[in-house]
This record gives sequence, structure tokens and C-alpha cells, in this order.
Amino acid sequence: MGSTFIVIVFSILILLLTLPYDTGRFTASDGHRRILFLTAHPDDECLFFAPTILGINRTETNLYALSLSIGNADGLGAVRREEYHRSYDVLGIPHEQRWIVDHPKLQDNFTSSWDPKVISKEINHYILSNEIDTILTFDSAGISSHPNHISLPYGVAHLIQHLDSLDRPTPRLYTLTTVPLFAKYTSILAPLLAKFDVVLARVVDRLINLTGNKSALSSILPVRISDPPSKARAVPMFVSGIPEYVRALKAMRMHESQLVWFRWLYVSFSRYMWVNDWQEVKVQ
Repeated sequence: MGSTFIVIVFSILILLLTLPYDTGRFTASDGHRRILFLTAHPDDECLFFAPTILGINRTETNLYALSLSIGNADGLGAVRREEYHRSYDVLGIPHEQRWIVDHPKLQDNFTSSWDPKVISKEINHYILSNEIDTILTFDSAGISSHPNHISLPYGVAHLIQHLDSLDRPTPRLYTLTTVPLFAKYTSILAPLLAKFDVVLARVVDRLINLTGNKSALSSILPVRISDPPSKARAVPMFVSGIPEYVRALKAMRMHESQLVWFRWLYVSFSRYMWVNDWQEVKVQ
């Protein structure tokens, strides 16, 4: 009996880790027909955004990618440009729908921020000429606190304000959620915990529908019920399965110049190799 139980539990865990899972997906039916991934450096796409790229690629939505630097901090810009394209070959964004720029005021630098006005002006052409309706990028904490990452949402916000002032269509902005340090390196636990959260939300939602008493459930469940779980599940989240994680690793291996020991640790333990959570930013 004990060994059978262990086999069942192990089988369930393998199944949970193998299958990808998405909630609140970016789909054409929801107005997300042309999505741009805006990054700061080559390798950002596989270190931080791979679960989302691979998840959306299972839909009919058109994906585009733009890196605002060639990552020339160590003089390897030409090499990293080629690595960027090889990585996206693996992740599945077509060559004609991805770009990398080398603007003198948008250079890879860990000690300085980029000017939002320069970012806005640089991305304007790509947004308008490709009729981009959704931009996915870093949040104001930048995941790793890199000032170049942190600059991107401010640049996009500046562009949205500019387009709005001209009465032009504006893209929707979503930012990748920075999680606390203790949650950032949960490795293979990350997809299990993310899927458990979704299952728990569904159970709570079902109980609320059956009982109609949210306050009573709050007193007996080990979670704080605030917004309805159905609203929480509307937040876009992409959870990779093992095949997607392996593909993200393959993409990272295209960045041969960056494969130093601490990045191997990162891809082994980072939550962002498995799970992406997104928040929409309403620009005023």
C-alpha cells in the first residue's frame, strides 16, 4: 500500500512537471494580435521570458522581439548579436520579426539608466510599422535590479503618452512581475507551486459559488481571500513543462559567450525559467 501511494504521488508530480499551463493567456480574441517582447540585452529572452514566448507560440498570435542593445559591455557586441538570433531561432520567433539595435545612448551598462525619451523614439518605428498592440517587458524593479531593465517600462510609458497625445492607437503594456528573492530561486518547485495556487483558487471559487459566504471561508482556509479567485486567474501566467524548460536551456546555450558559472546556477534554480506572471500597466 505504501509503495503504491508513493508511485501514485510520483506519477502525479511528473505529470504536473511535464505539462505546461497558462492562465489569462494573451490571445487574438482578447485583442492581443501582435505582441512585442521588449528586452534590454541579448539573453534576456531566454533568462526571463521563455515560458511566455513558448506559451504564446502555441496560439495564433504573432510574436515580435526587439532588444535595445547588443550587450557590448565587454566588447562582445558583434558576437552577442549573432547569439541573439540563434536563441530566437530556438524559441520560435521568425527572423523578419525580431530586431536588435545599437544606439549610442542605449548601451549595456550596469551603472546607469536609459533615457525614457530615447527609448520611446527608438521603439516608435517598430511599434507603428508592425501595428504592435501589446508590449511585454520588465517591470519597474527589473527582475535583477539592472538599471537598463528598469528603464524599459518608463520608455514604453513615454511612447504611449506621446501616441495618445497625437490621437494615435496605443499598445497595451504588460510587465513581468519581480518576485522576492526567496521566491526567485525555487527551481523545479516553482511550476508545482504555481499550479497549486491555480488549483487552490479554483477550489475556493467553487466553494464560494456553493456557499455564497466568502467571510466564512476566510476563517477556515489557509489563505486570505480578497479578490475573487476568478479575477486572480485573469492575470496572465505562463508555466513551462519539462519540454519547454529544456527548450529554454537550448536557447540559452546559443549564448556561448555568456555561459559562465553563475549563469549555470541561474538557469538551474531561477523561477523565471519556469514561471512568468504579468501585470497590465495603465499609463495615464
